[in-house]
Amino acid sequence: MKLKQSNCDRENADGGIFSRRAGLKTCQKLLSQISRARAAIFAEARDAFKVQDQLLRLALNEAEALAWQTLYPQLMFPALATEKIRGLADWNSRQQRLGGPVRH
Repeated sequence: MKLKQSNCDRENADGGIFSRRAGLKTCQKLLSQISRARAAIFAEARDAFKVQDQLLRLALNEAEALAWQTLYPQLMFPALATEKIRGLADWNSRQQRLGGPVRH
């Protein structure tokens, strides 16, 4: 959550009231876009890859944290999430082949 706030604060550096309102609306819009993308990616990945929900949430948390460190988090999040989920799916597949404990 702290990354989200500091990223939004960067947009409001001049401190004017109009700027703060515009910045707040921008941040709310970004949060909404990422939230919708996150929900859609979660649902699709859970059905497609059959991995533990908790592991999937952790992968999405990592992707979101990385996305907020960029200038365009709403654009970067889907790509980063896809990359993290592919890695998780590969790991899950290896665990299944090795007979490891994979819980759903």
